[in-house]
Amino acid sequence: MNIYQEELLDHYENPSNYGTLPNPDISHEEDNPLCGDKIRMDLMVDDGTIKEVRFSGHGCTISQAAASMLTEKIEGKSLEEIKNLSRDDIMDMIGIPLGPVRVKCALLALKVLKAGAYGIKGWPGEEE
Repeated sequence: MNIYQEELLDHYENPSNYGTLPNPDISHEEDNPLCGDKIRMDLMVDDGTIKEVRFSGHGCTISQAAASMLTEKIEGKSLEEIKNLSRDDIMDMIGIPLGPVRVKCALLALKVLKAGAYGIKGWPGEEE
C-alpha cells in the first residue's frame, strides 16, 4: 500500500472535523446518486474567512476521506481562496489515480462546499 492509500484510509477511519456545527453561517448537503455518497458541510465564517468547518455524511472511503482532507485544507482560508479550488487541487490532494466513477466520489465535498458558499451547481471540472 502506498503512502497516499494509507493517508486516505486514515482520513476515512479517523476523519478530521467530522460532525456538525450549531447555527453555522453556511450549511449545504448533496449526494452522489450513482453510489449513494452523501456529504453535508457546515461553515462558520467571520469577515470572509472560514473560522470553523465540519462535515458529516456517509459513503465510500474516497468521498469521506476527501471531505476530511478538504476540511483541513480550507480552515482559516478566505472564501475568495476557496472559490479558486479546482478539480485538480482535489485530485492532487487524493494522490492516486481514480476512474471516472470514483472521481465524482472525490469531488463531492468540493461540490458541496462551492454550492453552499457560492450557489455554484454542477460537478467541479465537469465541463472539461
